[in-house]
Amino acid sequence: MKKLLWIPGVLLALAVGFGLLQYAASERVEVVLLHTLNEQGGQVTTRLWVVDHEGHPWLRGDAGSGWFARLRANDRVSLTRNGNTTSYSYRIRNENLATIHQLMREKYTWGDQLVSLMAGDGTSNAIELIPE
Repeated sequence: MKKLLWIPGVLLALAVGFGLLQYAASERVEVVLLHTLNEQGGQVTTRLWVVDHEGHPWLRGDAGSGWFARLRANDRVSLTRNGNTTSYSYRIRNENLATIHQLMREKYTWGDQLVSLMAGDGTSNAIELIPE
């Protein structure tokens, strides 16, 4: 009977360990708060990675994610970075996607590789934020 209890215990330990690894990969370098609006007009906050390129902050977003759909539904968003919240308009500039991928990989190192491995090959977009 004791041997049967090992299996769920090991599976639980692996799940917890994997969750902690994912959290460490996601939160160990700069994380910003993107504020978008849902269909009812309520604010939704999403934790994301950010890089700087051409003098602006850039996000990388999967076309199937909820925050990306909310972003597309509005002309403007706000972003909290280093405790400061700024309003932005945005442009999707996928001609810069390879550069944004590279900058994310350099900044977030193994965390970017791990998250990319777990998320699969979604359709990423390079999103330039333009201060209002």
